[in-house]
Amino acid sequence: MEKIIITATAESIEQVKELLDAGVDRIYVGEENYSLRLPHNFTYDELREIADMVHVAGKELTVACNALLHQDMISAVRPYLVFLKEIKADYVVACDAGLFHINKHEGYNFKMIYDASVFVTSSRQVNFWGDHGASETVLAREIPSAELFQMSENLRYPAEVLVYGATVIHHSKRPLLQNYYNFTHIDDEKTRERGLFLAEPSNKDSHYSIYEDKHGTHIFDTDDLDMMPKITELVEHNFTHWKLDGIYCPGHNFVEIAKIFVKTKELMEAGEFTSDQAFLFDEEIRKLHPKGRTLGTGFYEFDPEEVK
Repeated sequence: MEKIIITATAESIEQVKELLDAGVDRIYVGEENYSLRLPHNFTYDELREIADMVHVAGKELTVACNALLHQDMISAVRPYLVFLKEIKADYVVACDAGLFHINKHEGYNFKMIYDASVFVTSSRQVNFWGDHGASETVLAREIPSAELFQMSENLRYPAEVLVYGATVIHHSKRPLLQNYYNFTHIDDEKTRERGLFLAEPSNKDSHYSIYEDKHGTHIFDTDDLDMMPKITELVEHNFTHWKLDGIYCPGHNFVEIAKIFVKTKELMEAGEFTSDQAFLFDEEIRKLHPKGRTLGTGFYEFDPEEVK
């Protein structure tokens, strides 16, 4: 079995400490200018402190640089990369090919993770980005298991899968919420903390979280992901790089969920994980998950023809 790697987002320095104590392998953080959809945007001083904590613990630091980089941003990104070299970031997450070019040809030499949200749906894409400098690639969340299993037979580089957390389905640089407020003469907050959501006219129970920030508008799927019921199948097909995203699961409960996945990893590596444990762990995750937010396995059980 391939080594299982667990990456977890963090909302505070205190939560970083708790997640490290819980046993996650990588801490995923960033700042406001170059990072998208994080539980918290840290200052440079905070990132430096986090980097020290992570490395003292013998773990790895992943820093998000996954914003859509327009010309002014790509021109200004180099001081940030210099800073990331100073704090010895282990991985940089990016979706911009220009950043891969700068990393390779200007000597930064970060281990890069390619993350384009919904766009990586085949082994050829994973292998392409691996051949062009990505140490691993983040898979789209909208891939049925039949395609995942077929994909695993052809992967030459690691692919990360989201095993817990909210799933982004749309990002636009346009201020869609502000435009709506302007049209309807509403004066309201647009932040993630405001808790806004969309609902389908045909399904009043749907709950598509939406917020707006300096990078535009972000919309998330009606169900958050919980892959614990399918975790054994994922590992059997060598999907062993797991991401836990706490953007909509704040506080101590997210740490407790991380502990469940760490325990799952330990049992699997010892050859002692069972379907009964998966069921019990899934029940615990559901108790810890925020009230009012639903959980599911996304597109995992869909017929591939249904999503084309």
